[in-house]
This record gives sequence, structure tokens and C-alpha cells, in this order.
Amino acid sequence: MDLTVYSASWCRDCREAKRFLAKHNIPFTEIDIEETPGAAEEVLANVGKRAIPQFVLDGKWVQPYRPGRGFLHDEMAELFGVSNS
Repeated sequence: MDLTVYSASWCRDCREAKRFLAKHNIPFTEIDIEETPGAAEEVLANVGKRAIPQFVLDGKWVQPYRPGRGFLHDEMAELFGVSNS
């Protein structure tokens, strides 16, 4: 499994996404859109908006949160095959 997380230090949902991954020992590569030239444009090109966090799992873009709902714990637990307890 190859997982990349597009995020930013100021993003609350990004911090929650990274806590979830760490809790379940899911390895990932982080790309900070504020520090990596072209990263914000990469997100825009692939999802049509500047919305983070974004997961790229084995080449497939996945939005692990919903505006107003926050990080999607249950859906991401199912996606990664881990327990959400």
C-alpha cells in the first residue's frame, strides 16, 4: 500500500487524519501544500478544489473528510481495514 497525505500545518482535519493513521500504524508520506512547490496545484488538478486533507492511496485520490462533519473515521477505518474503536 502506498499512501500520500496532502495537508497543511494549520489544518485541523489534517491533524486528525494523521492521528488516525498513526493510531493504526498506517505508514504514509506527507506533502505539506504550504511548503512543497506545486502541491496545492496538484490537489486542485486532481480534485477540482483546494481541499485538504487528501489521501492518495495507490494512485487513487480519496477525500477523508466532509465539510461540517470533519474526518470520516468510520469510512476510513473500513477503507484501511482497521477497527474504529
